[in-house]
Amino acid sequence: MKEKTIDYILRATWQAVARMYNDEASNYGATMATGFTLLSIDKEGGTPSTTLGPKMGMEATSLTRTLKSMEEKGLIYRKPNPDDGRGVLIYLTEFGKEKRELSKNTVLKFNEIVKQNVSAEKLQDFMEVSEIINELISEKKIFNI
Repeated sequence: MKEKTIDYILRATWQAVARMYNDEASNYGATMATGFTLLSIDKEGGTPSTTLGPKMGMEATSLTRTLKSMEEKGLIYRKPNPDDGRGVLIYLTEFGKEKRELSKNTVLKFNEIVKQNVSAEKLQDFMEVSEIINELISEKKIFNI
């Protein structure tokens, strides 16, 4: 295409961000998915495994694979959910909490650098446009699905 479309810019930007996070995570023997999962698990109270997928926008099979890998690396452990006999709660180990802090600092650094290079007004515009796009999609106003 001669002119870049909105979806092209969104996709290319997200792919660059994902590549950046994966490159950084690889320095610690991890992946972006691992870091994102660490940040999505309640640090103290644990998180039901059934809420993690929707919370992260991750497919069940990918989440299962990620959780298995994280358990093997000693980042998490599972306990039966006392409120739901069929469910499982995911908890961070002490090692997982350390890695969660590292993931958190990585995300905060990204945000800090972007804020240093983009005006507050432009960032606010970006947030508003992103919110509108998400609303259009969630309300099925693009293709009337």
